[in-house]
Amino acid sequence: MKRIYLDYAATTPADPKVIRAMEPYLFDRFGNPSSIHSFGQEAKKGIEDARANVASFLGARPEEIVFTSGGTESNNFALLGVTHALKEKGDHIITTRIEHHAITEPLKFLEKNGFKTTSVEVDKYGLVDPQEIKKAITKKTILISVMHANNEIGTIEPIAQIGELARGAGIYFHSDAVQTVGHLPVNVGESNVDLLSLSAHKFYGPKGVGALYIRKGTRIESFLRGGDQENGRRASTQNTAAIVGMGEAVLLCQERMQEEAASQARLRDKLIKEIQDKIPEVYLNGHPTQRLPNNVNFSIKYIEGESMLLNLDMLGIAASTGSACTSSSLEPSHVLLAIGLPHEIAHGSLRITLGRWTKEEDIDYLLEHLPQVVEKLRAMSPLYDNRKK
Repeated sequence: MKRIYLDYAATTPADPKVIRAMEPYLFDRFGNPSSIHSFGQEAKKGIEDARANVASFLGARPEEIVFTSGGTESNNFALLGVTHALKEKGDHIITTRIEHHAITEPLKFLEKNGFKTTSVEVDKYGLVDPQEIKKAITKKTILISVMHANNEIGTIEPIAQIGELARGAGIYFHSDAVQTVGHLPVNVGESNVDLLSLSAHKFYGPKGVGALYIRKGTRIESFLRGGDQENGRRASTQNTAAIVGMGEAVLLCQERMQEEAASQARLRDKLIKEIQDKIPEVYLNGHPTQRLPNNVNFSIKYIEGESMLLNLDMLGIAASTGSACTSSSLEPSHVLLAIGLPHEIAHGSLRITLGRWTKEEDIDYLLEHLPQVVEKLRAMSPLYDNRKK
């Protein structure tokens, strides 16, 4: 049976060149990078070279890059670090209704500790209007956090405009760029961000490593305490091999990103067109053009997304759903509800995300079998049977 991976937004396989770059730091250059002997200094050099690579890729200075354990830690560091550093100045944070849980959960924690949050609405495409952000600003606003692109529906947000508004108001601006770094050009200067989160396993690097860009001069409290690693901003012995892998992954993306984005966008557009041609009553979620090059998200009426995933998996196809039923919750995706989908349609969502090793024949295989899966599931659905009654 074929095995086709179409869930690159969840995680990507590590590129073989990344693994080869990491290997010496697991065996020969294994020293603690805080040690002053040659073993430690070899490890430290690997980290600093990777820091320079990441900084160059983002248009930042090396000293503005802090390595973390991934996107979730980077987001928590940004939100908790800035709000606690500025709590005497204000207690208000602005975000949107479609942020990742790595943003919404720390915001809930902050609300329990006296901070206030405004979650701005988005339109039917998941696009936030910068003017709505501007309207939400108060004298107590100390931070704005808006993701660069949505992980479920792929809509790319106007972060440069939002960052310009924030800067004009003297408010720090953070963006969760976990889905865009390595797939789209991300320049921290052009984006007008003060803080930006990224995660290596989303762009063919290893899991368990990420980074937070912190613009020089930004007031932020340390998130982890215990040592002076990362210039005193993030205690804990660095994961040298993973950091080196992240640095190599960034270099590979720098070489290939433009070509890969064009190839994936072509396959994405083929999927969007042919799924709509082959399957009646399907709805594209997200912006029709202002979206990630590798993201397709559909809601398919009269069926459950989880049933669709299980049937596709039996055919060797790995995809995902915007519904949260893979967790203990039976609620559909908060993102799909935020763009105005009713519960029954939001439950029937399918996210297909492409990557470095996606081939045209993989897309053809999906297009051959998905209509059959939908037809089979609809035949068992009382909602589909009663749709004209």
